[in-house]
Amino acid sequence: MRKLSAILPALPILLAALLGLPAAPAGAAENGEWAVYPEASQLGARPYFHLSADPGATLTDRVTLANRTAAPLTFRLYAADAYNTERDGGFAVRAPDEPRRGVGAWAVPDRDRVTVPAHGTVTVPYTLTVPPDAEPGDHAGALVALDERVQRTTARGGAAVGVRRAVGARIHLRVTGPTVPALAVEDVTWSADAPLVPGTGESTALISYTLHNTGNVTLSPRVALRAEGLFGRTLLTRDLRGVPSELLPRQRIRLSARWAGAPRLERGEVTVTATARDVRASGGASFLVLPWLVVLVAAVLVAAAGVLLRLRYVRRPAIGENGPHERS
Repeated sequence: MRKLSAILPALPILLAALLGLPAAPAGAAENGEWAVYPEASQLGARPYFHLSADPGATLTDRVTLANRTAAPLTFRLYAADAYNTERDGGFAVRAPDEPRRGVGAWAVPDRDRVTVPAHGTVTVPYTLTVPPDAEPGDHAGALVALDERVQRTTARGGAAVGVRRAVGARIHLRVTGPTVPALAVEDVTWSADAPLVPGTGESTALISYTLHNTGNVTLSPRVALRAEGLFGRTLLTRDLRGVPSELLPRQRIRLSARWAGAPRLERGEVTVTATARDVRASGGASFLVLPWLVVLVAAVLVAAAGVLLRLRYVRRPAIGENGPHERS
């Protein structure tokens, strides 16, 4: 099994300085061995490509690949669409053999194979052509330098996995036209994990929900959780962590939050509320928590009551049956 490891977050630029190379812009993408970043007239001016264009327009720009090692490196250079990962909503890019529909199809580097000398840099021009019928709003992608050599590693469970490493410079493109920020909270679920015997162990609950960017601009959502019990009593209110800082347009991700100390005997409702850029959306789910011991005792009592009723209403002999006969 092959796995593409696309490394987009920044690493310290001290290594580049020690090697006497031009340092990558702060926030640019690198993995300690090579870096990919926009060409800039001033150091640190552009960690990413932030572009704006009309439908049908063509843009030209340049991307720099820097080799931090003592040997030449050869990369496959390609454009890819970006997406939010299912695991945590992080920013990721498609592998070269996956379909390209947005930025990945519109951006074309002048070369698709680039060899960068040891401790050197190579700058490659590229062209980005926006289709005339492109949807207005934000489109995300990256220019990716992929080392096609497969490195063997051991995955969890002992299985051998082939890994190809890649680094990409992000492209954030805004196609001019109406922008519509919109957000939805979908499919909120509640799953309780209460101890068998009340008063022993900790009761927890897992609240899962889907965050869906239904608009055409990138959002930075904040999510809050609220739980209410019987008669509207507030049981919990808190901001949730682990929410992606960038939720791309048309992306849907599944997230979860654990509630330690959840009620063990309660009926109520949880509400998940997401806000971003003056938009607000909520979703909720009802819950009923009963300890297993209470359920078991109730089941035993119901069964016992049923047996008693059956014994009470056992059919009795009819009048005159096996009794004295009238005398004529």
